[in-house]
Amino acid sequence: MKIAIIGAGNLGQSIAKGLITTNAITSLYLTKRQLESIASFEGYQNVKVTSDNVLAVRKSDILIFAVQPAHFENILKEIAPLITEKHVIISTITGYSIAKIEAVVGEAQFVIRAMPNTAIAVGKSMTCMCSNTKGEQRIKIAEAIFNRLGTSISIPEGQMQAATVVCASGVAFWMRLIRATTQAAIQLGFDAKEAQELAMHTCEGAASLLITTGNHPEQEIDKVTTPKGCTIEGLNEMEHKGLSSSLIQGMVTSFNKINSIKTEQL
Repeated sequence: MKIAIIGAGNLGQSIAKGLITTNAITSLYLTKRQLESIASFEGYQNVKVTSDNVLAVRKSDILIFAVQPAHFENILKEIAPLITEKHVIISTITGYSIAKIEAVVGEAQFVIRAMPNTAIAVGKSMTCMCSNTKGEQRIKIAEAIFNRLGTSISIPEGQMQAATVVCASGVAFWMRLIRATTQAAIQLGFDAKEAQELAMHTCEGAASLLITTGNHPEQEIDKVTTPKGCTIEGLNEMEHKGLSSSLIQGMVTSFNKINSIKTEQL
């Protein structure tokens, strides 16, 4: 694949590393105004580093945009005359609708929105994607890219705000739960390093069980809760204190906030 990443900041660089390590590229152009932070990529075969967006577009078929939202429209206007029927536009810009992209490049282009999370840096992103009608013909290309960097799922654009809360903000929510588990482990006698290791790997194991088996969480809970046992007593106390309701309410609050931000921008 001939790919350009327009705006090789933290996210763009994470995507680039994943593509390079999985041999997914025929050529890869990385663009940034200041090249110092991406100079190390010049050592990779078939990777070009440049501040010239026009050059990157001309030399590539797949254009992944990872720029700041405030800069996106001007960059689109800069490269719009160069977009041909071979190009696939993939935007990772949060809150920037397909309609706004089409307003610049036209409805006849392949346009896809992708919403990865920060776990993309370690190849474990949950990436949600949607496209315009034309882009449906190229959604498999986007899936091939982001499945190399974790897992992807295609959803309607109307669910992208909710997906941002569940998957992108969700990383922070899970970090807080892991931190709380770590604090509890310290109180129970483990030192800080051991406590975090126990919390992290137990969380990873729980998620892996569901991913591998396809089971509902309650099925796995039933396997470790025995009558009058310590696990069920702990779970019940957590629920009495509002564990599930607090998490749900927090996510709904986050969703309401992201929608209010979008309304203010309009």
